[in-house]
Amino acid sequence: MHVQEWLETVPAVAVYALVGIVIGLESLGIPLPGEIILVSSALLASQHGDIDPVILGACATAGAIIGDSIGYAIGRKGGRPLLAWLGGKFPRHFSEAHIATAERSFQKWGMWAVFFGRFVALLRIFAGPLAGVLRMPYWKFLTANVLGGFLWAGGTTAVIYYVGIVAESWLKRFSWLGLVAAVLIGVTSMLVLKRKAKKTASAAEATPTPAPVGD
Repeated sequence: MHVQEWLETVPAVAVYALVGIVIGLESLGIPLPGEIILVSSALLASQHGDIDPVILGACATAGAIIGDSIGYAIGRKGGRPLLAWLGGKFPRHFSEAHIATAERSFQKWGMWAVFFGRFVALLRIFAGPLAGVLRMPYWKFLTANVLGGFLWAGGTTAVIYYVGIVAESWLKRFSWLGLVAAVLIGVTSMLVLKRKAKKTASAAEATPTPAPVGD
């Protein structure tokens, strides 16, 4: 069953709780589809008056901030052995390559990696635990965590909610023609992105690997 279809079968309070818990667990470091749940819930709120978008955004924001903070505390206490354990449990998300990429981002950007990491699926899972492992000062982490959580969760809820309202009225006005146009635009965008990604991958493969120093 599609996520949105399933959400339509549960009461508003359960939707608020689900969004807060899933986003909180994802922010804590458990790979879950937090963004999909949030987008589906915000879209559902735009079509059904029972779900308040303000409460929905508040629950999402609280889940993001609290989850990240718990992840920070766990990472600070567990250290690098925690990352190794996560790599064994979730090799797809916590592989050595992913951890190295996230760590370089933290070393380069500091607290801004926590802030902007909220908008990137991979870093959203890493942000809290990795900031704790790397011993980022808590006040810096908390500042970036609160700002990033508020902007990502609240902003995503607001944007999807209003887009859903506009799209619903637009589709009612133009009926199936609007739906066809929307599908064509979506498919075209997907094909363009896939083509660019393929070119980028081909260019990376064509780049010669530098010989080790000393050979």
